[in-house]
Amino acid sequence: MKLAEALQERADLNRKIEQLRSRITANALVQEGEEPAEDPNELLKELESACDRLIELVAAINRTNTETKADGKTLTEIIAEKDVLSVKAACYRDLVSSASDRVQRYTRTEIKILSTVNVKEIQKKADRISQRIRQLDNALQAANWTTELME
Repeated sequence: MKLAEALQERADLNRKIEQLRSRITANALVQEGEEPAEDPNELLKELESACDRLIELVAAINRTNTETKADGKTLTEIIAEKDVLSVKAACYRDLVSSASDRVQRYTRTEIKILSTVNVKEIQKKADRISQRIRQLDNALQAANWTTELME
């Protein structure tokens, strides 16, 4: 199995577990004399099975990510860099958005509001970070489709 396929299965399992959680909760109580739409005990068995598979899959994905290299770095290192850069880019975009807001003055006596940063420069930094994120994502995607999952 390729790493990308394992990642897709992990996403599917996470969705399934969340759906099972809702179904179990929805069938936990019924009015006296009524039957639940689904047997919560059967759903719990299905939940246990899905969780067991998810544990195996996540462990194998993590093992693969720590052992596989792309562009001279492990996939784990690339993922960490991408995650941090995403947070950083969001901060820069928020700053640009906030600093770009124009406050309308209706008279000359109203207080003038000025930006405290160079919006153009900050936007360029945000764009460079976004470009790096795309490069890292491309490297990850390529590695995910060419790397066999380590069981």
